[in-house]
Amino acid sequence: MSGPRPPAGDGPLPPADFRPDFDAYPMLTGDLPGIGGRIRERVEDFVVEEVPAYLPSGEGEHLYLYVEKVGIATPQLVEHLRDAGGIPEAEIGTAGLKDKRAVARQWISIPRRCQERAAVLEELGVRILDARPHRNKLRTGHLAGNRFRVHIRAARDAESARRILARLAAEGVPNYFGPQRFGREGENAVKGLAVLRGRRFGPRWLERLLVSSVQSLLFNEWLAERMRRGLFDRFLEGDVAKKHATGGEFTVTEPETERERLLRFEISPTGPIFGRKMREAAGPARAFEDEILARYGLARQAFGRRRGDRRFARVPLREWSVEPSPEGLWVSFALPKGAYATAVLREVMKVPLAPGEADEADEPTDELTSGRD
Repeated sequence: MSGPRPPAGDGPLPPADFRPDFDAYPMLTGDLPGIGGRIRERVEDFVVEEVPAYLPSGEGEHLYLYVEKVGIATPQLVEHLRDAGGIPEAEIGTAGLKDKRAVARQWISIPRRCQERAAVLEELGVRILDARPHRNKLRTGHLAGNRFRVHIRAARDAESARRILARLAAEGVPNYFGPQRFGREGENAVKGLAVLRGRRFGPRWLERLLVSSVQSLLFNEWLAERMRRGLFDRFLEGDVAKKHATGGEFTVTEPETERERLLRFEISPTGPIFGRKMREAAGPARAFEDEILARYGLARQAFGRRRGDRRFARVPLREWSVEPSPEGLWVSFALPKGAYATAVLREVMKVPLAPGEADEADEPTDELTSGRD
């Protein structure tokens, strides 16, 4: 039994015409001119390659397949292995979802006993680039990150692109959730706010998805306000900091003492993914988070059924490059898992991204999908 919902809060609701506006969020490189252009006019304009957390060992009861798919969503690939290959869906593993409108290379796992059935992937035009045994099934989140190679058409100013990417590499990429987290015209977040107020929208899995959009929205609002107040690369007393190398978290009691480690990109502030297991901020940092909740008439207990987590305010940008092409520029870079290519491209291009131009960034993430309702 799930029981009654925790109270959402008693503050004012957003206006009826409220919609999340991703394009309004502050940029780190707002003082540098963008290069404009268009992306994803063709499937081959967006290439994403999964960076695994580990490579298969060569021994075990599972078979890891490194595949290349073009114009195929990861769930479609899994369904085909299930329906055409007869492999139980519960025994098929993926580390993350890769976008449909892309050339995507990723690892999947199947039981080793089903090795011959992997041939059904050829029916979808999926290429198997590598196959190796391993001890365990591949699970969500078992990846280090992704490499992206994006063709920006009708863009010519390579030097401006390089200046922007160099700034992001030095100071970090604002770790916004991309607009695709919120559904068409932000309707998922709007419905999620209604769910938290007691309205029903169907099965539990759908309501969990809608509430996760609200969690993402609140994080984005927190990050945007940090940037507006000059706190992107500074700690507040009571912030929860996180180590980039190990993921360890701790509460910041003396912001200036931690400043050098922050500037060396050893640690960064984290923002709230509200939920029962999220490490709570303290003092001024907690009050800052409460300001964001109050904008939406929410209280922390509204997310008592959600697992919760902390999310980096910024992420490192690595392996970046810019190459001219006859039609524009190829921009390449690597990001850690859960980060969105959209967060980089909006800084480089500085034009609104049309629906369908955003990336999926391995949705759904553990920090948002774990819950008990």
